[in-house]
Formats: sequence, C-alpha cells, structure tokens
Amino acid sequence: MNNLAKLLQDIKDNPTLYLDKPSITCLHSFLIGYLGTLSKLGFTQKGWAMEGFQEWIQERAKTKVSQSWAGIILFGGSERSAFYSFFNLFDEFLKREKISKNESNEIGENLKFNVDDLKPRIYDYNLYEIIGRIKKSPGMFLGTASITKFDMYLRGYILAKREVALPPTSQEREFEGFQSWIEEKYGIKSGQSWSKIILFYSVDEHEALQKFFELFEEYLNRNKSLEVDENCG
Repeated sequence: MNNLAKLLQDIKDNPTLYLDKPSITCLHSFLIGYLGTLSKLGFTQKGWAMEGFQEWIQERAKTKVSQSWAGIILFGGSERSAFYSFFNLFDEFLKREKISKNESNEIGENLKFNVDDLKPRIYDYNLYEIIGRIKKSPGMFLGTASITKFDMYLRGYILAKREVALPPTSQEREFEGFQSWIEEKYGIKSGQSWSKIILFYSVDEHEALQKFFELFEEYLNRNKSLEVDENCG
C-alpha cells in the first residue's frame, strides 16, 4: 500500500491525475476525504503524519485566525503557488528543529501504511450516507459549499477505500455511472468530470453543489425506475 509521503509526492508530480489542477484548496479537500476515510474505517497507523501541521502553520504564520492550513498558505497568493508551497512547508514541518535525527527516522517509518499493522473495526461506511451528511452540512465537511471541494473529497474517499483493498460497494458502483449519465444529460463528451460539467452550467460553486444533489436524486430515481421496469418485464 502507498504511504502518505509517496502519495503526496505522486500528487506533486502529477496534480492533474489526482486533482485536475495544482490547487491547494483541491489538495486540502482531497486529503480530508482520504485521511478521514481511513480513520472512519478504522484503519490506523502508528503515528500520524500530519498531526500538529495545522498548529505549526498557524504558529509559523503568527496567526490565531480560525482557518485551515490550506487557507493560511493560500493567503495573498495563487492556488498554484500555494499548492507547491505546501510541499516545501510540509517537508520543513517534518524536519523541524525540535525533532531529533532518530525521531525523524521513526516518523519516516510511521508514514508507511503496513497492511499487517492496520486494524479495521466493523464500520459500515455508506457512500450515500456520506453524501447525505454533506448535503445537510457542507461547511462541516468541505469548509464552504463547493462542488469542486465535494468532488475532491469523494476522490480522496475512493482512493482510501482502494488502498486498503476494500471492494467497491453497490452504491459506489452505481455512483460510477453518474459521470456518463451527466455527459448524456448535457450532451457533452469532452472528458470533463461531472463536477466541472455541472459547474459550467451553474452560476457559482455553491449553486453547482446544490444542483448536484438535485441531479443525483434524479439519477437515483431513474435507476430505480429502470430496475422496476426490468423486474416487471
């Protein structure tokens, strides 16, 4: 299984593969989905690679403003420059002076996900339940109501599930069809993600997220109708 250090390096080298573009905001939402999912599923590791990073960034920036580390790094700059700044800052964080050479080596080891050390607890992590919770309280999960952040969060969720070798659920398989359904609905075959397509036809990120929930409900109802027709047939 990939370790966090390798994943971050892969994202740095290939941001479009994971996030569509080099963006600190997208990276933040992706990592929330990824790390949060591992935690909720009960997959833990010795140590916590990003533990204390938020506090360290606040202290470094000399701010007590309630803002995410991504928001602090982004302040006064561009999404792209902040994205690349993150990796330098995170590396500096891991090598900060108060960590001895031995402790640094130990942390380096703790960044690795060891399958034998993972301890999954029985937890039914329901994708549609997650989507429902985000719909009810987007700020709690995403910071702000944004379809792009929502998409990145789900990408992190999907990667986390894949990395711990959990097979996709029926809901996750059904959700995979949402992309082609959106393309068909809007008559678009551009290779753009469902979030970008919906955003293109919306006023802003907030409206696009609300539109997603409406479209997703339409998609699920359509699937239910098809199932009923097949059963009746």
